[in-house]
Amino acid sequence: MINTSKGIDWLVEMLRRDQSPDGSWHYPFETGLSTDAYMIILLRTLEINDEELIKGLAERILQRQEKNGAWKLFYDEVTGNLTATVESYYALLYSGYFNKQDKRLRAAKKFILSKGSLDEVSMFTKVMLSLTGQMKWPSFSPLPIEIILLPLNFPINFYSFSVYGRANLTPLLILTDKKFTLTTKKSPDLSDLRVGRDDSDTWVRSEEMHSLFSFIEKGVKDLIGLPQQLHKLALQRAKKYMLDHIEADGTFFSYYSSTFLMIFALLALGNKKNDPVITAAIDGIKAMRTTINGLPHMQYTTANVWNTSLIGCALQEAGIPPKDTMVLKANQYLLARQHDKFGDWVIHNPNSLPGGWGFSNINTINPDVDDTTASLRSISRINSSDAWNRGINWLLSMQNDDGGWAAFEKNTDTKLFEFLPIEKAQFILTDPSCADITGRTLEFFGNYTNLSSDHQSIKKGVKWLLDHQERDGSWYGRWGICYIYGTWGAVTGLSEVGVPSSDASIQKAIQWLHRIQNADGGWGESCYSDSKETYKPLGVSTLTHTAWALDTLISVSEQPTSEIRKGISYLLTNLQKEDWTTSYPKGQGMAGAFYIHYHSYRYIFPLLALAHYRKKFEK
Repeated sequence: MINTSKGIDWLVEMLRRDQSPDGSWHYPFETGLSTDAYMIILLRTLEINDEELIKGLAERILQRQEKNGAWKLFYDEVTGNLTATVESYYALLYSGYFNKQDKRLRAAKKFILSKGSLDEVSMFTKVMLSLTGQMKWPSFSPLPIEIILLPLNFPINFYSFSVYGRANLTPLLILTDKKFTLTTKKSPDLSDLRVGRDDSDTWVRSEEMHSLFSFIEKGVKDLIGLPQQLHKLALQRAKKYMLDHIEADGTFFSYYSSTFLMIFALLALGNKKNDPVITAAIDGIKAMRTTINGLPHMQYTTANVWNTSLIGCALQEAGIPPKDTMVLKANQYLLARQHDKFGDWVIHNPNSLPGGWGFSNINTINPDVDDTTASLRSISRINSSDAWNRGINWLLSMQNDDGGWAAFEKNTDTKLFEFLPIEKAQFILTDPSCADITGRTLEFFGNYTNLSSDHQSIKKGVKWLLDHQERDGSWYGRWGICYIYGTWGAVTGLSEVGVPSSDASIQKAIQWLHRIQNADGGWGESCYSDSKETYKPLGVSTLTHTAWALDTLISVSEQPTSEIRKGISYLLTNLQKEDWTTSYPKGQGMAGAFYIHYHSYRYIFPLLALAHYRKKFEK
């Protein structure tokens, strides 16, 4: 006979132990080594000699090197990752604590040359290398900066991009326009990492974009004004956009990458290194550092609101009352962070007032649908009608015309961007409806509000999900790894808004989960799933994947099946384990490039699955 209480109690105590005095949870938002490498390169390029931080980051990078000299993005990545290896190699050299003769750097160089050298790294890395004098800027800009002046009624304009795209593209447009480079006397020389050619136009792919590029150029030429005046105005507009979207901590949109690029863009426009905006931006990204295993890690952003909203909900699902000090403080923290400012989302959604929540503790202008439903779940049991109504209204207003929900904005999913010479444009420049967020939004409406299943928004959301199921019965999850995550979001959502478990789509999903269950009772999915665009098993089970799969099956089962029992046994037996599977990424930002290890997930999702099992089957 399974008894979940002991496991639930242990998880609750872990969370109680880790809560911060302000009511939030500061679990690290760990995104590999890219931000650590970029921090060393930024500090050295600006000649800011923060030796303690640089030494700590270099040590962390070195600890992650593989025996073959490479660095990986995830544990089962075959041989290693070229981009991660170039960034790590460059940062270690620039730190000044290592030289090219070091055997570890020699091994890294050998790997880099065997994988195609600097020409084959990602576009963002080529930007960084061009900025710091290691590559030539391309002879043409991927986009003319005047695109920022195109009117909203033009088929492609500045606000056609996702907010994440605008955040990174705005400084990038300035930098490619100015072809800005900054070197120091201590800049390393990476010319020996090039294979015989110095063709700056390998920087972008160009064969499929000429017609779209000329279409944009024609739009720019139709603008009223002299070319020189328009160019100057576009640079001014781009600078103003950045300055208008700086958060209180000095960061641009609270993202590491956009803030890094903004610092260089401001320098390209003539700002001095000691300009208050630049020093505040550096302080802002420095403040996002966390400590993991005794060494510093530069977080891409902080995940305090996301962690706190998910934990607040999971605790209450596990029976912790809203008046318990832990939950009370968490909900007070969340209520204080509901947005009251208009952000870019209002461009495509002009008829709603603010009311969403953002991801990080410093985010005040960039709310997202997932954090909003998560925060509303947590505050649902307390009397906060104003916050509640504002949140619900904002959520309903953010539904896309296709019936699904996206992360940050409404109707920003033009397929034209796939033809731009920008690598991974579909992840950077668009914000499409996705199964995980659409499913979680439906689950929220079905479980926490009195919205009827006949409500137009619910019916449209259900139709979008049913139309986007994969042939094997799964759903693709945009913000998690990956098909297990998407299937969890979709099935729990459909179930809560009245789609019966006998429905063919749900039965197909259940059969898929049964097929991919491991012999030990758990589930595990590889990060390769997202870039291969099909489910790839990890080969071993993880706590988080097991919890997602279990929660899905529990939501549509009348009795605890053998698959559910085996899964629950796996969870209860392994709750306290520490190995590579507990630090394996469960979130994604960009397929094949950017993965997230949420340190909170190993507690949140097992707690949710065990709580739902207890509530349904251990009466």
